[in-house]
Amino acid sequence: MSHSDDTGDEHGDSHSHADEHAHSHAHSHSHAAPTDFGPRFVIGIALNILIVALELVYGIISGSVALIADAGHNLSDVLGLAVAFGAVVLSARAPSARFTYGLKGTSILAALFNAVFLMLVIGALSYEAIHRFFDPEPIAAGTMMIVAAIGMIINAVTAALFASGRKDDLNVRGAFLHMAADAAVSGGVVVAGLLILLTGQLWLDPLMSLIINGVVIAGTWGLLRESLAMSLGAVPAGIASADVRRFLTELPGVTALHDLHIWSMSTSDICLTGHLLMPAGHPCDAFLMETAQRLQQRFRIGHVTLQVETDEATICALAPDEVV
Repeated sequence: MSHSDDTGDEHGDSHSHADEHAHSHAHSHSHAAPTDFGPRFVIGIALNILIVALELVYGIISGSVALIADAGHNLSDVLGLAVAFGAVVLSARAPSARFTYGLKGTSILAALFNAVFLMLVIGALSYEAIHRFFDPEPIAAGTMMIVAAIGMIINAVTAALFASGRKDDLNVRGAFLHMAADAAVSGGVVVAGLLILLTGQLWLDPLMSLIINGVVIAGTWGLLRESLAMSLGAVPAGIASADVRRFLTELPGVTALHDLHIWSMSTSDICLTGHLLMPAGHPCDAFLMETAQRLQQRFRIGHVTLQVETDEATICALAPDEVV
């Protein structure tokens, strides 16, 4: 049998060795998320702590539940950014004898934690907003507007820090979506304050709080669904396993494919394993290296392991699709 493992750095390296089977490994690992996102997380955390302090203090002073709701949301973002930043740090640690993939999976756990935690926070804030419908309190709408406007600006700046990496890493995308949503939500609080000033209708404050929570839930649902799917080893979003199967079965000399698995090692690294039946004989190492490279370029699958079987009569224990 033969293996191709695409796991190294951008320069690439290769080696081969012989035992009872032939093995070949190609290393050209590509990390989509830039390494300078660590400082951006630190800046984002600092800015959001400032927002939380401002909105909480002036939310209490002004009596605005919408402002307090936005502060609670931003507090969850501080925790979310901190967890995501911790995952970035842990993901960079080298593999060990026990954790052979390193700790890259912590980025998936961080994304899942952030999504679940945010849903819980929104549930508590929604309960308080509904209570305010039946027991409205006076609101200093002017203060509410000023503080929310400051929050909107800071959130927009924070979102811009993560804009460049949002397409390649679920953690970075989660940070970007939260900050962008926060900017829009803070804008909504400004609008609510203006409407209260103009109409004097206090029920507009809890109504805006519920609208804020609805926007956050809508933006978080995709993050929750995708991070949960990643944690269960699902084929990553954006990759059709049928397309990958077709690509591999159409390779020269390949007559069949089985035991195909595609999953996320982290929020930015994708793995693939599969068994290729090639009756004409074992292909050269160049075939394996080129296949791994093409999978990286076409599907963004950066860690590839292929096993080659040459005898059609061989009964592979992993041949049925339902066998893992």
